[in-house]
Amino acid sequence: MRMTVETSKGTIVIQLDPTTVPNTVANLRGKADSGFYNGLTFHRVENWVVQGGDPTGTGSGGSKIPSEYNNNPFHRGSVGIARGPDRSKNSVCQWFIVTKDASWLDGDYTNVGTVISGMDVVDQIRKGDKMAKVTITDTPGQ
Repeated sequence: MRMTVETSKGTIVIQLDPTTVPNTVANLRGKADSGFYNGLTFHRVENWVVQGGDPTGTGSGGSKIPSEYNNNPFHRGSVGIARGPDRSKNSVCQWFIVTKDASWLDGDYTNVGTVISGMDVVDQIRKGDKMAKVTITDTPGQ
């Protein structure tokens, strides 16, 4: 599955991993299919991460779903799901892209995929930039 994030800076394409985190990917797809992410901001941009998907734009919005974990490491371009201090619950809507290797996240955050196109766009994102449209599509062979 591929998640396409259209922004004013360009397009980001993410290869999702439904084989290891199927419920998390299904949740993302449901949100994208409903248009939930369209118009939301990237509310957190730091020297190692770009995060969005919070309907309040503050980093504290959205409910929780059970966490799923895999052994995929967090390298530059990895995409993860935000969570609070409770490891058993992930954010139902917030996701992030790491712009630097982030091994401290390995096994402690849900890794849902990897940016396969548009890391140059990710590097240009600033706090408050919007997701114009987010779509998730099946890729051939799945």
